[in-house]
Amino acid sequence: MPVIAPVPAARPARIPNQRDGAEDGVAAGTTVDHLTETYRAHYRSLLGLAALLLDDTASCEDVVQEAFIRVHSARKRVRDPEKTLAYLRQTVVNLSRSALRRRILGLKLLSKPMPDMASAEEGAYDQLERDSLIKAMKNLQRRQREVLVLRYFADMTEAQVAETLGISLGSVKAYGSRGIAALRLAMEAPA
Repeated sequence: MPVIAPVPAARPARIPNQRDGAEDGVAAGTTVDHLTETYRAHYRSLLGLAALLLDDTASCEDVVQEAFIRVHSARKRVRDPEKTLAYLRQTVVNLSRSALRRRILGLKLLSKPMPDMASAEEGAYDQLERDSLIKAMKNLQRRQREVLVLRYFADMTEAQVAETLGISLGSVKAYGSRGIAALRLAMEAPA
């Protein structure tokens, strides 16, 4: 039976400091191990920062994850590992602002909802009713038609109608009452 030897533990990556200058021709910066530790220690606080700026948890998580991805990509440019958290915070703020700008722009560009429209059938019935109303209005006496149009379509008071037509308030009431009765009969009559 073969013997399986244990694999030796991997050495932790060497963290270069400012005095080292460069290691293997690459500029000193934040290491992956340091970024991992920063993630473990500060993920929740960065999530809280994003939550103050954004309104939903999914967006907050996306922003924080994107911030870590961007810092990871630019880790060689962060010369001082102590500034990694500050860089992450600033990235979270900037990404949150961008997310809010995209939302605002999306709301502006979002088409306005169509008003509730009647179906074609309802529109046809409405047109038939309008046509029959216009026909019935044409069959009224001139004064009855004038009083009803001013009273109900121009939304005038009885006193305003009387003044406009130069007739008494009693005449307006009489013409209006007779006109409505005639319209009711005309509209209820079978075609």
